[in-house]
This record gives sequence, C-alpha cells and structure tokens, in this order.
Amino acid sequence: MDARFNLFDNELAVKFAKRFANASLVIQQSTLPKATQELVAMRTSQINGCGFCIDMHTKEAMAAGETTVRLTLVAAWREATVYTEAERAALALAEEGTRLADAHDGVSDETWAQVRKHYDDDQIGALVALVALVNAANRLNVIVRNPAGSYEPGMFAAVVS
Repeated sequence: MDARFNLFDNELAVKFAKRFANASLVIQQSTLPKATQELVAMRTSQINGCGFCIDMHTKEAMAAGETTVRLTLVAAWREATVYTEAERAALALAEEGTRLADAHDGVSDETWAQVRKHYDDDQIGALVALVALVNAANRLNVIVRNPAGSYEPGMFAAVVS
C-alpha cells in the first residue's frame, strides 16, 4: 500500500508536523506514566483504524519495555487482568473521548470520577491532550492512507526541537 500523499515530502505538511511533534513533547515530558501514554495512544489508534499509529506506538512501547501480553490485550482491556485501575481509567477516557459521536455526553461522569481518583491535575491535562493529539494524528494518517510497518522507535526524534 502506498500513501495517497506524502506528508513528509511537502513543505507545508512538514512545518505542521514539526509543530505537532513539539506539542507532543509537553505530554511526553509530563508525569503521566509512559506506559499509560502508549497504551492510550494504541487504543485510540485502534478505534480509529490508524495502522501507522498502531505500528508506531506498539514499537515505542516495546522499546520502553512494555510486555507483549499487555500490548496484545489492549483492545480487550476490560476483560484483561494485566492493567492497573489507573490504566483502566485512562483507557476508558481514551475510548469515550475518541467515540464522541457514539454518545452525546462524551466522557461519562463515572469515567471522569475514576480518572480524578487516579491522576493529578497535570496528569489529567496530559491525558486529555494526549487523547486529542492522537485522534488528530490518526485522522492525518488515515486520510492520506499512510501505510504501517516501517516505523522504527525514535524515528521522529529529530523532528522535535
């Protein structure tokens, strides 16, 4: 499969990508656990059908030491015993925040209460920003049909400043 449009070969798209990547630094440098960040990014990308982002976040998580079992089960996190209560709250927020069209209320009060129970304000800010950012990245990649499989961990490190 070939991309419809090469976002990395267009001057305007590259300028946007650099700013987009720099925005992600705020989240990466937050106290929101790296494992939670990758699990949330993976689940959001699964829901949106973004193969490029699933590939990227799976490989980044593996490079950071995440286990195969936890990565394999993220799509079925409710039935899996390998996630903490905090991770479950973050995954629920990711799902509800991604599937906005499926529920007119968006994120439920129950999910929000669980997130508040497990994360401080800075971590919540990072988590909300992460869900929004990953949803945007998914849309960019799905629209142009960026193919999955060629991502290497740390590949975009040079893009951020």
